[in-house]
Amino acid sequence: MQFFVLPDSQDAAAVLEGIPFAQRERSLHHASGRPWIVGSWHDDEVVLGAYGSSRIALFGSTLTTTSALDRALAQARGLEQLDTLARSVPGSFHLIASVDGVTRVQGSLSGTHEVFWTTVGGTSLAADRPDVLAELTVGAIDDIGMLGHFMSQPPWPLNERTLWQNVTCLGLGEYVRLAPDGTARPLRWWAPPADEVPLTEAAERVKATLLNAAAARTASGALLACDLSGGMDSTSLAFTLRHIDTHSRIVTVCHDAEDAANDDVKWAVRAGAWLANSEPLVIEATGCPASFADQLSLDDDLEAPYAWSRTKSRIAHTAEQLAERGASLQLTGHGGDELFSPAPSAYHTLPRRHPLRSIPHMRAARSMFRWPLGTMTRNLLHNPDYGDWLRAAARELTTEEGGPRQPVTGWGGYPRLPVWVTTDAVHACAAMLRSAAGETEPYSYDPTQHQILHGVRQCGSQLRLTNRRTLRHGVGYDAPYLDGQVVEAALSARLIDRFSTARAKPVLAEAMRGTVPDAILGRTTKGEFSADVYAGVRRHKRELLELCDGMLLAERGLVDEAAVRAVLTAPHPMSRTFIPMVYTLACESWLRSVEAARAERRRSTEGARAS
Repeated sequence: MQFFVLPDSQDAAAVLEGIPFAQRERSLHHASGRPWIVGSWHDDEVVLGAYGSSRIALFGSTLTTTSALDRALAQARGLEQLDTLARSVPGSFHLIASVDGVTRVQGSLSGTHEVFWTTVGGTSLAADRPDVLAELTVGAIDDIGMLGHFMSQPPWPLNERTLWQNVTCLGLGEYVRLAPDGTARPLRWWAPPADEVPLTEAAERVKATLLNAAAARTASGALLACDLSGGMDSTSLAFTLRHIDTHSRIVTVCHDAEDAANDDVKWAVRAGAWLANSEPLVIEATGCPASFADQLSLDDDLEAPYAWSRTKSRIAHTAEQLAERGASLQLTGHGGDELFSPAPSAYHTLPRRHPLRSIPHMRAARSMFRWPLGTMTRNLLHNPDYGDWLRAAARELTTEEGGPRQPVTGWGGYPRLPVWVTTDAVHACAAMLRSAAGETEPYSYDPTQHQILHGVRQCGSQLRLTNRRTLRHGVGYDAPYLDGQVVEAALSARLIDRFSTARAKPVLAEAMRGTVPDAILGRTTKGEFSADVYAGVRRHKRELLELCDGMLLAERGLVDEAAVRAVLTAPHPMSRTFIPMVYTLACESWLRSVEAARAERRRSTEGARAS
């Protein structure tokens, strides 16, 4: 699926002519007859509605119907009155509406369905990808913005800054309003809920929304696959699917690990014994591409560097295996950690909200993370607003990370740039953060809610890229936990109820009580994949070093090529020290793909002129 959205304007015809024919195989029209949505999609990927001169389209997974959309349009007196519809429809989707000549375009809260927009010749338009918009504007690459992709957790707004100049990504809870005069204006339609719902009620909301999210994926009747690692997130999802459909076959997916101590497969087998009509697929470590496989291959998806590139071959291999079994969609537990594990910033907020009740949880955190008492106390006394936090982050870009022994402030840990980033690039990134500090509002003024939403957006963006990759093999990749209704239900839970010294993820555990067997919910171990990282580096070091030869990042003045090679070949006592390397090499691979695509377009253009 791919699309462009045009305003109800005569000038849009000129913009339409600039879109390649291959990218506008299908079209929908405004009531005026002018082009509204052009692109490529399957009929089962969209639900349409109409009333009078109003039109609406939902692209994605949803439980709504044409008649329901017709009724919603009949009641709407303007675009802003579609806010209720956007909140009430289960699933994950793009919502595109045309009412009284004005167009509304929005994606999902998590960014699994995202919207980008730009202006071409005075006419604004939107699309579901930024790179295709950049082709219309001859958009150059934003080199400094790329530095955000070197970080494991680039802060807002760096995390949503596109790498294409003149192309803008919609922010959290926004839609873009395309007016007939060609102008575009982002408007906020959603804000996070207050976290004041007691545990029992919050768990009921989570369960209900997760059931609806799962139902939105099963509505087509196609064979589904579901991750089943034995962990709480994927296991809860698998049992939720079985709860709403007790008869259909499900393919369950578990990845074996290099480390014999990783007991995911054992727990997956145990959970699978409770799942009727499930067909287990265990991806053996020995028969699957290793970490870092195929890092030299070019990619035609040019939206952004792929942060999950370490496992891209394993993801593709899994999709191929599922396609052979007839599955068309793989559901994953991504998003569960972000929503239901206490964010690190929560340990900064909790003592302020509940001084006495927080004591056992702070003691447990100190023991688990080995926080020195003095450091933890000083951190708790430091309570910056988001602008001050961004300014501090600009000063900390090259400070050595303290690791888990360093408590984080309410807004999260400070981002770091790796040691191979050039001095000029560090200064440019710091200036970018300082500039953002004076004009950026947080996702939420509650630091814990902000950090949860930040994690959700990060996860959603990578899931979006992964879905397009697996679809090449005929299998979609989706995460029901990232649906807007599930996110909102999780955010509504009281902060104190998200903590427990006796069980993991208490809100999700309570929601799944009676759906997932207690014996499975009681798992106390968690799979660890460091051995896979080390094994992958050993097997593919030659390819990784080749990525360090003639680096385009170095040509742009962003990295010191020799420093990258030195760190890659040095011993790594912990697998997490590879993380910055993964992100940097993903950026290098992306740049090479962009340059190759541009060279191919130049050859095609020259060939056409010659003929």
